[in-house]
Amino acid sequence: MKNQLLLLFFLSPLLVAAQMIGAPDRKSGEGEGPYDQLIIRGATLIDGTGGPPAGPVDIIIEKNKIVDIVSVGVPKIEINESKRPKLRSGNTKEIDAHGKYIMPGIVDLHVHTGGVPKAPEAEYIYKLWLANGITTVRGVPTGELEWSLVERSRSAKNQIVAPRIISFHRPGSGKEWEGRKILTSADAREWVQYAKKKGVDGLKMGSYRPQIMKALLDEANSLGMGSTAHLGQSGVAQMNALDAARLGLTSMTHFYGLFESMYENNDVQPWPIDINYGDEQHRFGQVARQWNLVKPGGEKWNALLDEFLDLDFYINPTMTIYSAGRDVMAARNADWHAKYTLPSQMDFFEPSRLNHGAYWFDWTTEDEVAWKKYYQVWMQFLNEYKNRGGKVTVGSDSGFIYQLYGFGTILELEMLQEAGFHPLEVIRAATMHGAEEIFKPLKKEIEFGVIRPGLLADIIILDENPLQNMKVLYGTGAVRLNDEIGKPERVGGVLYTIKDGIMYDAKKLLHDVELMVIKQKEELGKN
Repeated sequence: MKNQLLLLFFLSPLLVAAQMIGAPDRKSGEGEGPYDQLIIRGATLIDGTGGPPAGPVDIIIEKNKIVDIVSVGVPKIEINESKRPKLRSGNTKEIDAHGKYIMPGIVDLHVHTGGVPKAPEAEYIYKLWLANGITTVRGVPTGELEWSLVERSRSAKNQIVAPRIISFHRPGSGKEWEGRKILTSADAREWVQYAKKKGVDGLKMGSYRPQIMKALLDEANSLGMGSTAHLGQSGVAQMNALDAARLGLTSMTHFYGLFESMYENNDVQPWPIDINYGDEQHRFGQVARQWNLVKPGGEKWNALLDEFLDLDFYINPTMTIYSAGRDVMAARNADWHAKYTLPSQMDFFEPSRLNHGAYWFDWTTEDEVAWKKYYQVWMQFLNEYKNRGGKVTVGSDSGFIYQLYGFGTILELEMLQEAGFHPLEVIRAATMHGAEEIFKPLKKEIEFGVIRPGLLADIIILDENPLQNMKVLYGTGAVRLNDEIGKPERVGGVLYTIKDGIMYDAKKLLHDVELMVIKQKEELGKN
């Protein structure tokens, strides 16, 4: 019965979240600060704007704000201590970051907070996010509307160990709307007004019919609410990405509706005549067969790029969540599963006709080849959009399809580099551009996403250079041969995640997660 509920959860994502266990209050020793003054000394700074790294610098933080960044010398020359900012007395701290790298906290714009039966405790997911350097998440949704707004508030007050939460919701959600449906444009506008009063930040749209889509977007845009859309295949024939962007959609997530906006010789995807969208292997196996329905560099391709650019349209591709489709064996055996994936979560990933995203009923080499070809075309579009000045951001949608919270986000960074993004462009997508997508509907300048004076102190500290190897951002780090001892070792992983001026030991967060996994294995007799 629980598995059946989870399948329903994805068709209507608010059904299971009421069973989620909210994070416990932050205990003494869980995170340090905020301090009256915190100085991070001697680091190499990657500021998030796309500019080159520079260092050594001292970064001065007061409470939760960056107040100054001071260049304290040049590489390979001893620092003149007399020219460094002085640490005040009182509630202060300094971090020795000589030889280390600093970048903004990662902004993940597509998350869900677990759910019964796979990962019922929010603490598990929150700590995985922070341990992998994610300081802001946009729930689409994180869970049931009222529950998610409470968790958002608790995080904003730093009462829990969690990233900053932006709360988007699907039209029709909320306790007062139980039993109601959005059938008319008036219904759509009424729900948006209701959501705004509840404190919802934005809308997670489906591929609604044009009249409903227009009403939802008109109302949301007039109220300063954000919008993104999963333009599902069941409705994309009447609402593709270009249709939605012209109606005022702020951004799209996933790939749905993108290829359909530039088909060369089709109006709808030429599905097999025995297609059944309810069969998830049909759904996810066949969608990749679109790869040869568009013409890279063609007239429709270029026209779509140009119009998206004119509309300042954001693309949040979440390539990571479908990546198992091109190599399911690799995804199933990822390094982090043994220590950090709950048995209940791993069971959810396994082939099942009831669990969403567990569609490996008879996954074939042909399916994987189709997905590899699909990614080649998809990545080319994303890279060309970025090269023209378009905004591509980072999202993960982890918790499905063998992707684990936090780790899936870092995989998305690797995939952007595979698509042709320079590592500095990857980090910009994951930080500054993500923040800009959040603040665009508010018509406000960003408050985080870049390391500069005046912005919130959302920062990650690493002892390895992420530009040299994105894998050092994973909680499990990267494997490197130590030539001095002739043996491989793991290097990297985030050392500290600073969210809102509070410093978390990322290794300690991962240890907490490991203990949760061990506890569940013992309870289930799986050790």
